[in-house]
Amino acid sequence: MLKSVTLGDIVRSSRGEPILPLQSAGREAILDLLSLASRLALGISFVLSVCDRLGLYGKPGDRGVSWGTFERFLAYTAEVNSFAPSWMVPYLGTAASAVELLLGVTLILGLALRWAAFGTAGMLLVYGSAMAISLGIKAPFDYSVFGAMCCALFLGLAGSKRWSIDSLV
Repeated sequence: MLKSVTLGDIVRSSRGEPILPLQSAGREAILDLLSLASRLALGISFVLSVCDRLGLYGKPGDRGVSWGTFERFLAYTAEVNSFAPSWMVPYLGTAASAVELLLGVTLILGLALRWAAFGTAGMLLVYGSAMAISLGIKAPFDYSVFGAMCCALFLGLAGSKRWSIDSLV
């Protein structure tokens, strides 16, 4: 039976135990592996995306390069945030990049994991909503934005802190 949990309970939890614990030891190992894989998948995706927009993979048009320059990323930011005034686009793009880099690194390391997970879910909700408003409801589903958001929510609610900096502190 699931216990009712408030946001205050989540924030006050300092022991790092999962909010939705699994019952058997075999399931605990699966939870540990799924949590690690989820952290790495989300974290590496964010870090690699920021590296792409900074041109670390090559020029626009090179194989595997989505943006290649920050200016091209800002053009995409303007497209996704078509409802925002144009003067705001550089701030949105810079803020998104900084937040993605910070969240990516904290997820990979497992540092402040619960905060990083919920921050990631919130950021993906905002991004997916902006995509839906500007590009249509299908766009965030084409890029699995809401699927990634659910992965982040899993980490925040039930994720294991094994193999993380949090488990060492």
